[in-house]
Amino acid sequence: MKAKRLLEATPKTFALVFESGEAVMEPLEGFAREQRISAGSLQGIGAFSRARVGFFDPESRRYRAMRVDEQTEVLSMIGDIALGEEGDPEIHAHIVLGRRDATTVGGHLLEATVRPTLEVVLTEAPQHLRRRSDPDSGLALIDLDQG
Repeated sequence: MKAKRLLEATPKTFALVFESGEAVMEPLEGFAREQRISAGSLQGIGAFSRARVGFFDPESRRYRAMRVDEQTEVLSMIGDIALGEEGDPEIHAHIVLGRRDATTVGGHLLEATVRPTLEVVLTEAPQHLRRRSDPDSGLALIDLDQG
């Protein structure tokens, strides 16, 4: 993954360009850690050779994963960054993938492999955001009272 800071002022804004064969989620979280981004948003477009997306099942309180083992276009990737309960930045991203037959599949982005590129614009928010465990859903949700 290559990165370039687009604005020198605050908030920081970066363009991240992933190359064919690269994973997405771990490098994104690693970049947020390296840049000390504790809150932000991201958006992206590109293509994947494979992905795993999730749908949150409130009954089981878990993500049900679905593999997408085909070449897809990243029609929309949006997400946020907030500090997890351990104090590290966590990415929460949703994705819509376009298939060859013009149908789509989407959900919570769990993992993906880029082919041939993924272009992401990441913008830091001016304040910290923190997630906390929500006992009702079992999810780590942004807590606006913490920060």
